[in-house]
Amino acid sequence: MFSKILIANRGEIACRVAATARRLGVRTVAVYSDADAGARHVAACDEALRIGPPAARDSYLRGDAIVAAARAAGAEAIHPGYGFLSENEAFAQACAEAGLAFIGPPPAAIRAMGSKIEAKALMERAGVPLVPGYHGERQEAAFLRLQADRIGYPVLIKASAGGGGKGMRIVHQAAEFDAALASCQREAAAAFGDERVLVEKYLERPRHIEIQVFADAHGGCVYLFERDCSVQRRHQKVLEEAPAPGMTPERRRAMGEAAVAAARAVHYQGAGTVEFIVAPDASFYFMEMNTRLQVEHPVTEMISGHDLVEWQLRVACGESLPAGQQQLAIHGHALEARIYAENPDRGFLPATGTLSHMALPAAVEFERGGDGREPAPVRIDAGVRQGDAISPHYDPMIAKLIVWGATREQALARMRAALAEVHIVGLANNVDFLTRLLHNPAFARARLDTGLIERERAALFPEHGRVTHEVLALAAARVVADEAAGAGSDPWQSRHGWRLNTRYVRALTFKSERGVHDLALAYTRDGFMFEHGAVRVPLAIDTVHGTRLALRLADLRLAADVVRGPQAAGEELHVFLNGRHAALALVDVIAHAGESEGGEARMTAPMPGRVIAVHVVPGARVARGATLLVMEAMKMEHAIVAPADGVVEEILYGVGDQVAEGAALVAFAPAS
Repeated sequence: MFSKILIANRGEIACRVAATARRLGVRTVAVYSDADAGARHVAACDEALRIGPPAARDSYLRGDAIVAAARAAGAEAIHPGYGFLSENEAFAQACAEAGLAFIGPPPAAIRAMGSKIEAKALMERAGVPLVPGYHGERQEAAFLRLQADRIGYPVLIKASAGGGGKGMRIVHQAAEFDAALASCQREAAAAFGDERVLVEKYLERPRHIEIQVFADAHGGCVYLFERDCSVQRRHQKVLEEAPAPGMTPERRRAMGEAAVAAARAVHYQGAGTVEFIVAPDASFYFMEMNTRLQVEHPVTEMISGHDLVEWQLRVACGESLPAGQQQLAIHGHALEARIYAENPDRGFLPATGTLSHMALPAAVEFERGGDGREPAPVRIDAGVRQGDAISPHYDPMIAKLIVWGATREQALARMRAALAEVHIVGLANNVDFLTRLLHNPAFARARLDTGLIERERAALFPEHGRVTHEVLALAAARVVADEAAGAGSDPWQSRHGWRLNTRYVRALTFKSERGVHDLALAYTRDGFMFEHGAVRVPLAIDTVHGTRLALRLADLRLAADVVRGPQAAGEELHVFLNGRHAALALVDVIAHAGESEGGEARMTAPMPGRVIAVHVVPGARVARGATLLVMEAMKMEHAIVAPADGVVEEILYGVGDQVAEGAALVAFAPAS
């Protein structure tokens, strides 16, 4: 076994590798950019070395700097994690030339599978079924459009070199093809340095099922069953589970053997994932092979009982696979939810900011179950902590929540309960969306396909419901509880509301996405009288422990976490009740008197990024929904569109300009 390895990555995967290495007695070296000097993965490792400024291209994508760091630290091997340089043939080759073991497949295997075009041709020769499409080298727009016409719409344009949904578009008719192709090529070039694409038939209502494969240098190759990754947004996975619901033993064996054939065709070593698209009739087709560990690998670990990172280290050391195919078995069911800093209500735009409050359920980072013991029911893989910042430089993942159950039903119940304990304040996140998804009847009944989220849009993206009396009572209780705690023993600071021969009625105003909510608290001998609209009931605060409040509202007992937001004035209140999050602002009516919502319409940047295209000129008359300019942020394109019919008065940034989140991009006058 290695004595010291360098982890050429960041976030939760770096923490995950460090934990396994520590258990095996292997020392670890972290690398970090200036943005990550105080990051969790740095603290998780035994040593740490700076490799450059925040931008990934100047740090985590600098193969030469990482190799130099490994040699300086005396490491024997480099673990690439996933993303960044994990599937970079040149980096794997540079490691070999430096005398460092690359904990991944050989460079030739990365090269063979790194291009989707070349991989499709290789799989066709190996007898692995393929989706009908064009996988050749010709890339002229007119030629690709002819191929799409021949295949028949809808078609999928997909970046040859990439993954994660970047450089991918569904085209439903010929008139949309050229614009979609240009957008894919720009996005692919920015994300992967390769603008080549392939064009395939887009299958209606398919499932996305992938097979985990592992191979050693001695001819051993196994599959560790499948993962269903059908629940996606913008071609990126949201929820994953293993095993795939409804999978028969015969279909599992056929897909597993096809995946092993794909791995053997490129003389594979280490961990890899063969991804298939599965039609409603259960026929399956090769999509691509990821020559690395996947983000969703924990669900495979939970049902198999094997630590895949440990397998990686052992195989890279020259050992044989720890288990053969006949020794592998499925035990129970596992689900993984990816918790992201993003705004689902705004097209899942990534968010940035500081995690001013982050509470997670009681869990373990990883516990082996390969000796027959049941794994821990809840596991969390996180690369950030409360107080850390999610920056625009890297992927906005906050954590992965993984649960295990003896059955899918038990795993689903545990996931719902665990997710209800995830409380995040400080930036937009997808926890409420995941909660709605987990309670969605189609998902609960395993009616899965890649279009589930879009098909269930009405249920998953509801209009903001009314703010309940219970939520308002909890917010009011937090305000008065905090005031009581701050008063101490000074009678002149007391706010208990006592009055001689009368009672004190206090007006409170909260603001939410649903509007303004006026309520009153009448101070009584035993607590308060809560008044909101036609509701007038007694309210009593029983206990206050940190963010946790327990109170009685009439005959109803409530317990919830109510967290003050990050604003200096403490005006934000976040109520976490029964798995739902409500954000309220305490309004100081006097302080905000006279404020106006007026002002001209100005389109603003949804997040930090760079302007990559401008489609209009000052003075142009445009229709509602017309694209005015395009930004690139976190390697994804975001169109800024006209909110109404009107006139573009001024373009405030040009192509290539960097813009901050919230920056006004266009001065716009709506038509009168």
